[in-house]
Amino acid sequence: MTQSTQLLRARRFLPLFVTQLLGAFNDNLFKNAMVLFVVYSVYNSESSEAIFSAVASLIFVAPFFLFSALAGQLADMRDKATIIRLIKLCEIFIMLVGGLGLALAWQGIALHTVAIPLLLVAVFAMGVHSTFFGPIKYAILPQHLKSEEVLAGTGLVEAGTYLAVLAGTIVAGWISVDAAAIAVIAVAVIGYVSGRSVPPAPPIGKIEPLDFHLVRAPARLIRATMSDRRVYLAVCSISFFWALGTILFIQFPPLAKNILMAAKEVASLFLVIFSIGIAIGSVTINTLLKGTVSARWSPLSVIAMGVCLIGFELVCEAWPAFEGPDALMDVGTFVLQPLALPLMLSLLGVAIAGGMFVVPLYAFLTTFVEKSQTARTIAANNVVNSGAMVLGAGVAMALNFFGMPIVKQLLVVAAACLASAWLGYRLYRAELTAR
Repeated sequence: MTQSTQLLRARRFLPLFVTQLLGAFNDNLFKNAMVLFVVYSVYNSESSEAIFSAVASLIFVAPFFLFSALAGQLADMRDKATIIRLIKLCEIFIMLVGGLGLALAWQGIALHTVAIPLLLVAVFAMGVHSTFFGPIKYAILPQHLKSEEVLAGTGLVEAGTYLAVLAGTIVAGWISVDAAAIAVIAVAVIGYVSGRSVPPAPPIGKIEPLDFHLVRAPARLIRATMSDRRVYLAVCSISFFWALGTILFIQFPPLAKNILMAAKEVASLFLVIFSIGIAIGSVTINTLLKGTVSARWSPLSVIAMGVCLIGFELVCEAWPAFEGPDALMDVGTFVLQPLALPLMLSLLGVAIAGGMFVVPLYAFLTTFVEKSQTARTIAANNVVNSGAMVLGAGVAMALNFFGMPIVKQLLVVAAACLASAWLGYRLYRAELTAR
């Protein structure tokens, strides 16, 4: 029996795994149902569609920047299992609001005055939900798992997260908006039930007062976390990666619609392929490293990601004009196009390389700090990540504002992979020095 299989059968891991998987599924079902509906049914401009996608991303990321410090403190100073139950209970009420917004949008009732604002409120609230859940799902691993199981557990959490993203993305692209409105509420209820089975995880070490200050707390948290050079470089590398990922996810729906002339199911397919690739990369890197936490493969992985992005851009540039009877291709028509296979393979390569790059970096954050500090370390990482993702969304908005074609924006991301490789190389050098 493999280590991963053993973990999936263990009560100290399985309920957490299922709970975070359901949360990631619901998050992506809701966000993608919203974005795809707005892009394909409300706006009719490549620039407007990309800007709305960027705004939705900014709204979702904002809570990470505002509340991650408090989330990390809570996770280290309170029982993590208790916090999980409270968070999952809140998700039910958030999805009631989001479901109402989806239902109103589907009916076309007060679309711009009520429906879309309700959707964006729910997106912000789900950002808050993820802000408080994120530090726990990684920080609880060293508390419940053996030291030699942490990398495997982290890989499973990452792979499970992206498989959930995959499932949520597929469902969002194929079911109606009214069905999505019902589904997000039902999944939230199931997630709450599974969260109640997570074993207790009481705080380790001294209980300190909570700092609720929205500026002082994150500044102090980041300063304390960055004292270890390996953790500092891991946070910088992860943040740069997610800045690039944010730009890519913003580009996918308008690129599918306006460049490839494909329906929303194809835009959903792109996100599915990306999610599968990240999951494959997450498991592959654990096999290559044989359970050792190391950035050895990170520079090469992110360079490979950039090469695959260039290939993806070249295929998009060469994509022929579609002249079928319908304005947009469905999935069946799309996959029969001559360039569809190289397009999907290049995108899969981008995602696999990305997964191989980022998974060991998350393991750094939970293995090179004291167990009593792990949640705050993840929270500090989330603060910096959110700033990087805001920057990535801002870059995407600026590129669209100044008229850079969506396809050419892919080359900007590919070039930025060199900077990410440099950070990964510095991390590996710091790792060797600390041995």
